[in-house]
Amino acid sequence: MDRIRIVGGNELHGVIPISGAKNAALPLMIASLLTDDTLTLENVPHLADVEQLIRILGNHGADISVNGRRERQGESYARTIHFTSRNIVSTTAPYELVSKMRASFWVIGPLLAREGKARVSLPGGCAIGTRPVDLFIEGLTALGAEIEIDGGYVNAKAPEGGLVGGRYVFPKVSVGATHVLMMAATLANGTTVIGNAAREPEVADLARCLNAMGARISGHGTSTITIEGVRSLSGARHRVLPDRIETGTYAMAVAMAGGDVILEDTEASLLDTALEAIRRAGAEISETNSGIRIVRNGCGIRPVDIVTDPFPGFPTDLQAQFMGLMTKSTGVSHITETIFENRFMHVQELARLGAKISLSGQTAKIEGVSRLKGAPVMATDLRASVSLVIAGLAAEGETMVSRVYHLDRGFERLEEKLTRCGAHVERVSD
Repeated sequence: MDRIRIVGGNELHGVIPISGAKNAALPLMIASLLTDDTLTLENVPHLADVEQLIRILGNHGADISVNGRRERQGESYARTIHFTSRNIVSTTAPYELVSKMRASFWVIGPLLAREGKARVSLPGGCAIGTRPVDLFIEGLTALGAEIEIDGGYVNAKAPEGGLVGGRYVFPKVSVGATHVLMMAATLANGTTVIGNAAREPEVADLARCLNAMGARISGHGTSTITIEGVRSLSGARHRVLPDRIETGTYAMAVAMAGGDVILEDTEASLLDTALEAIRRAGAEISETNSGIRIVRNGCGIRPVDIVTDPFPGFPTDLQAQFMGLMTKSTGVSHITETIFENRFMHVQELARLGAKISLSGQTAKIEGVSRLKGAPVMATDLRASVSLVIAGLAAEGETMVSRVYHLDRGFERLEEKLTRCGAHVERVSD
């Protein structure tokens, strides 16, 4: 099993290209089930989660072809993938596939809308909270679906004549449920209004792609999304937006290690709140023609308090990385997690490097230390894994991160991107 070895102490200097967003690519791929024409997606990252979803879509009958183009001397891949779901051969998403990745549950929306039925296993994924499917079920029920849970599967059936437009207000913001309800509503009879919808850029990206396919969606990017159902959708060509979580992660890596790095092919507007927190911590951030420049030379890391919130708030997917940064601040900081109830599993691993962190409910208190010391650590989930990399960049000696299959789910060629900027990071295969 692979591990990541980091020898801390090197500043970062150079250019890091930002990949396409995993959190946008996955729902865009699933949207291909809504049409029998070809959906072509550009800038798809090469990640374990993307490969798993390709297998899942193939199980439903999608024909998938990949055109990979190596860029910047092996730094990353920019892939174009063509999805053609002319014939849906199965409306069942089995446990052995869905249990490995939560987002695969989202196929329930397109399958139900297009085929009138779906049988989808209850989902798996990172163990960062219960994340129930109640909101998905309630939203689809508002469109006329009959749904029951039996034997670990969600069995959904549309009324005769197909789903019908309706109104549903989410009791709490859910990105995944917004994706699913929006996709299902594109083929419903009549108009659907989604209240308290997720405003994340990935939701708006999906809406733009669906509109290019012939959907009639308005209000994306706001808390109220309106979908006028259409009889069918066509194919389209769409470019996946830049990964704001990868952008924020590398910005925090530079703030931690020091240096001067251009994050290329990304947009500051995708993560204004997170970038402002990094500025308050002492980094200089500016926009360039090609992306974002991050600089921290000489100054200490200032303590910053944050609270995670749905977009445009501080992203929960950057919480662990920011905690890694705060471990070497010059004072006391506090991080409050409001999205998931079990997303502090990285705390005990950061403590192995010398971090001083205490928990009280959903708030972590981080007392900055002057030095971290490398140690063997273990990734517990996707975002936690990269927080250990960030801490390792500034730790004395060697940090060895195990269970990096978590990291491979969401970060494309991380060790290569950091190494090209001067970090001592390498993948070690046992």
